[in-house]
Amino acid sequence: MQTANRTPNVRISPRAHQLLQRLAREADESMQSILDKAIEQYRRVEFLRAANRDYADLRRNPKAWKETLREREIWDQTSADGLDKR
Repeated sequence: MQTANRTPNVRISPRAHQLLQRLAREADESMQSILDKAIEQYRRVEFLRAANRDYADLRRNPKAWKETLREREIWDQTSADGLDKR
């Protein structure tokens, strides 16, 4: 059983380990910090890729795309609601 104080171990290739060491040294940060940042960046990139795929699928569906454009027109009208822009 894993305790809250214990850090999980993950195997990486020797080349990845060397790169991680070099990046950490150059950034004057821990390898864990560099790895955390790399994982977060990867997560963000994959999120955007998925969103782009979904958007492309939407554009390929003429009916759904037309509905989307109509909805945007409705939302665009809310910007002229007379409220002060502060």
